[in-house]
This record gives sequence, C-alpha cells and structure tokens, in this order.
Amino acid sequence: MNRIKGALATGMLLALGGCAVQGPPAAASSNTPPQWHTPLPHHGNLADLANWWQRQGDSLLVELISDAQQASPDIATAHTRIVQSRADRIASGAALAPTLDASGSVVRTSQQSLQPSGTTSQLALQASWEIDVFGANRAARDAAQARYEGAQALWHDARVSVAAEVAKQYYALRACQQLQAVAEQDASSRADSARLTELSARAGFEAPANAALARASAAEGASRAIDQRTSCDIAIQALVALSAMPEDTLRQKLAATPLVAPAPVPIAALPAQTLRQRPDIFNAERSVAAASFEVAGARAQRYPQLSLTGSIGTGNFRGGGSSITASTWSVGPLAVSLPIFDGGRRRAQVDAAAARYDEAVLTYRADVRQAVREVEEALLNLRSTEERSSHAQTALEGYRLSFVATEDRYKNGLASLIELEDARRTRLAAENTVVTLERDRSTAWVALYRAAGGGWNSNLATTTTP
Repeated sequence: MNRIKGALATGMLLALGGCAVQGPPAAASSNTPPQWHTPLPHHGNLADLANWWQRQGDSLLVELISDAQQASPDIATAHTRIVQSRADRIASGAALAPTLDASGSVVRTSQQSLQPSGTTSQLALQASWEIDVFGANRAARDAAQARYEGAQALWHDARVSVAAEVAKQYYALRACQQLQAVAEQDASSRADSARLTELSARAGFEAPANAALARASAAEGASRAIDQRTSCDIAIQALVALSAMPEDTLRQKLAATPLVAPAPVPIAALPAQTLRQRPDIFNAERSVAAASFEVAGARAQRYPQLSLTGSIGTGNFRGGGSSITASTWSVGPLAVSLPIFDGGRRRAQVDAAAARYDEAVLTYRADVRQAVREVEEALLNLRSTEERSSHAQTALEGYRLSFVATEDRYKNGLASLIELEDARRTRLAAENTVVTLERDRSTAWVALYRAAGGGWNSNLATTTTP
C-alpha cells in the first residue's frame, strides 16, 4: 500500500511538469504614436542605412569610424557582456539536463589481521537530475536567452553610437576648418585695410583715430583667426582620441580629402517601423521578457522540487594472490523537497522579481518615448536648417556685394572707416552663419542616423555579432 501511495504521489508530481508557473506578460505595450509629426525628408533614391557611411563617398570618414570601433572601450565592454550572457544562457540550459560525473580511486591497505594486504580500485559514473516540475529552470533558461539577445543588440548599439560620435566630430572639424579659412581671409583683409589707413594717416589724409581703429580691427581679426585655429586643433585631438589614428597621419589625410556632405537617411513612414530598427529598444523589450521569466522562476521556487540520482560502477580488490571484481549500480533516491517555512524569503524574492519587472516595463516605455523624441528632434533640425540655408546664402551674397561696394567707396574717400568695418562685420557674420548651418545640417543627419538605429534589425543579432 505504501508503495502504491508513493507511486501515485510521484506520478502526480510528474504530471504537473507540463504546468509551469506563469509570470506576467513577456511583452509590454509601447504606446507608439501612429505617425511622425514632423514631415519626413525626401531626397530621391535613398541608400540602405546599414551601409550609410560607405555610401557617403568620404573614405577618410569610413576609415575613422572603422578605427574608432576597433579602439572603443564601450564596444569591447559590450562584447564582454555578450560572452558573459552567453555563458549564463549555456549554464541555465544545462540545468534542464542530467549531469554525469566520473570518479575513480585506488587504495592500498595493510591491516594487522587475518585480512591480507591488498589494493582496491574503483571506477564509477554518477548521474543526477533535477526534474523541472514547475518550470523554474526553464524560466531561468528563457530569461538568460532574452538577456543574451539584448546583449547582442547592445553591441550593435555601441557600434552605432561610436560611428555617430566620430561622424559628429568629423563634420564639426570640417566646419571648423571652413570657419578658420573665413577668419584668416577676414584677418588678411583687415590687415590690408590697416596698412592702407596707416599710410593715409601718415600722409595726412586720415585722422589718427581712424588709423587706431584700423589697427584695432586688424588685431581683432588676427585674434579671431588664432582662436578659430585653436578650436580646430582641439577638434583634431578629439578625433585622434576617438580613432587612435596618429595626429600627423590624420592631418595629412584631412588635407588630401575633400569635404562630402552627408547623404539622406531613409526613415520609415510609421514610428513603430522605425523603432523596431533600434537595438536599444530591442534590448529594452528583451529586458521585459527576461524579467517576466524571472518572476515565473521565483514563483516556481515556492513549489516542491523533485530530483533523481543514480550511479553505476565497478571495483577490484587484489591481495593475497587473488583478485576479486564486482559491479554495482543504483537508481535513486527519487527525492522530493517541499518548502514549508523559510521566514518569507521566497515570497520576498517573488515580490522583488515583480518589482524588477515593473521597472523594466517603465524603462521600456520611457526608452520608446525618448526614441520618438530623438527622431522628431532630428527631423525638426533638418527641416529648420534646410529652410534657413537658402535664406542664409542669399543674405551672404548680398552682404558680400555690400562689403565690396563699401570697400571701393572707402578707397575713393566716399565712405568712412566705420562704415567699412560695419560692412565687414556683417559679411563675416553671414559667412559664419552659412558654414554653421551646414554643420548643423550634417549633425542633424548624423542624429537621424543614430535615432533610426543605424540600420540594425533583429536578424543582425545572430549574423554579425562576434
């Protein structure tokens, strides 16, 4: 009768194996807006975003990005997390299968008795298996798999971030060099005006105050050129730090490579389609799934656990001129562990896992909102720079013509030096505005590339991750 009862109890536990404890939903709603509020840019045939850098036509930019990705500690850290999460996934999956260990021993004994001295040798295989009745180990495996997939996505995200940062610094440096050229031309023009004014003042055709004003203007122009050159040198140092390229090599390649404006970035018509391309959003989704499985695993720990062990082996004894060999095997015990009292520890673990799940859901929704904001801001900046560029270019052409006319009038004595300096400052401001708008436009394209996920998709998680 006792054997029948034990068999029935064991059968009931095994039957429950298909009824794993469930956690909260593994997916959370993101409340993605149905449409972008800012009009999408349309510039004809758009290239694949994953190969965006290669299709820019700027070999130096591609080389800098490649070098920076190899030297980046953030990418190395992301790769380390992939290795760690892969190990966790393998360990969690192994917990579902039986373990098998081999053991062997040799003992030489000598006793002061009728028993002869001899050598005993043993060899055995020992197996153990924790039967996952309520799904605790399966939940741990699924959580580890979700975190592994998220770690793969974060590796891609790190690469996209490094590429975007290098491109941002690169376009900022190019704009700085353009501003430096403008500043040097302006300084040279001011120096010529100061020299002519000084000659006129010595000849008595100009007041000494005008000569002093011209010298002050020339000094201001020279100071601005020096300041702009220093800013460009600092920008070069930033690129050197990011890419690990020697400074002399970088300067030579900058001088030999023409500036290429960024190509357009393809953006899906719907926010939901775009956000699925972002590795950080995918990682946030996987974090929600992992937290859900961890809640299920914590709940399963509150239920009975079933384990089975067994062994098979052989032994040999040699002594007194004889040899005895014997084999042994065993199956069992089939053990059941039933939690009765633990001071609320398991219940607290369930509550903690549930709190982490709620946190993961809130983080996922916040990441989605931030992603929408980043795309919208990039689109707004693109639209703004494009609308302002034509006006800025028209203003520059007008101010250049006005400055040339004022300079001719000044040389002929029909305009004062103050009028000339006002026209010069206005022209310089207009030239700086045009260059700055081009820089902001390039930065907006890079930001849109970053906000759109850099061409990543979930299939890349298993095809291009190291």
